[in-house]
Amino acid sequence: MLQLSTFTKIKEFYFLSQPHQPFFILAFINAIISMIFFALFFEGILSPIVPAKYYHAYSFLYLFFTPAFFAFLFTTFPRFSTTEPILQKEYLRVFIYYSVGSIITLLGTFISIPLLSTGMLLSFIGHILALKILLHIYKISPQKEKFDQLWILVAMSFGVLAHFIFLITLWVPQLYLFSVQVAIYLYLFLLIFTVAQRMVPFFSHAPIEKHIERFKVIVGLLGLHILLELTQYNSSFLVDFLLAYLFARELKRWKLPFPNENPLIWILHIALFWIPIAFLLSSITSLLGLIYGSSFLYLGIHSLALGFFLTMLIGFGTRVTIGHSGNMMRADNYTKYLFYGTQVVVVLRILTSLTDNFMIFFHLSVVAWLLLLGAWGYRFFTVLIFGKKLN
Repeated sequence: MLQLSTFTKIKEFYFLSQPHQPFFILAFINAIISMIFFALFFEGILSPIVPAKYYHAYSFLYLFFTPAFFAFLFTTFPRFSTTEPILQKEYLRVFIYYSVGSIITLLGTFISIPLLSTGMLLSFIGHILALKILLHIYKISPQKEKFDQLWILVAMSFGVLAHFIFLITLWVPQLYLFSVQVAIYLYLFLLIFTVAQRMVPFFSHAPIEKHIERFKVIVGLLGLHILLELTQYNSSFLVDFLLAYLFARELKRWKLPFPNENPLIWILHIALFWIPIAFLLSSITSLLGLIYGSSFLYLGIHSLALGFFLTMLIGFGTRVTIGHSGNMMRADNYTKYLFYGTQVVVVLRILTSLTDNFMIFFHLSVVAWLLLLGAWGYRFFTVLIFGKKLN
């Protein structure tokens, strides 16, 4: 295990004083680096020792989205559970494993499978430690009703399982599809939706009564989607259509106040609206792919990952960064344009799958991604690192 004593000199830095700060920094840096290298791999300019899609999936699932949502969970999960904040030494341990793991994973992608697996293993250990922290909070929570906390832990457990399977795919590549499907639908999607179901109505001042039985049906359909895709690629079109219908019905029941004049609210609403759209696109493209053999370059997955995951991440990340730095909880024009930029990234990625000009829109989507995350970092990194006060 890595020892924190090595890092005593940096523990007092401001950007390590709250758990969301180092994890957001790490996640956004990883996302920018990962996209640059994936584009270079895809163009054939650089040659990784593993397939480019393997690097792309791992880096975004586990080196971007995972630490980014650690940032949010380590801040809010204790509040959900009415427990004390997480000790600095505990979240720093996770951060150290993830930081070192990210660097070694990138180096290993060019050098050797053993080095690559070492980097992934370090990140995996960090993932386990994060789950252990949340599980401990759940156990000591005095609350009687812990439905949301339980399902967050279920999703995190699926994430650890999918992460472990991804490690094995270095030697058993046949498990790649299984690991990615579990990571997307039973880990990240389930995790983010559970958090959103609790927080977005609260932020919107539109409390809801949770439809627990429908939620369980949705979880079952997500599992069925994975089973069908493993049995026959594109065969989940009917399940995806049902998911689109159920989520549309659920969001209609929530009666969110949209359109909303507050950008910090409407960006979260838009993220939720992408859920039924993404599953509908997945249903249509899967059916066309099954009948005609058409390829839509994982349109359903990317619509969900960018439309829902990324948009929600930018919305939550901005809100947490502003709110926990002593700044006024409002979005200026710069932040509004960042929110618009998330939708530009989503639309360009959808067009990449639907247009004949694939390479043009691929390049545009890569540039838009880098501009979005770079602009977010330019605005908020100084807030996260130094506690800068925004005008």
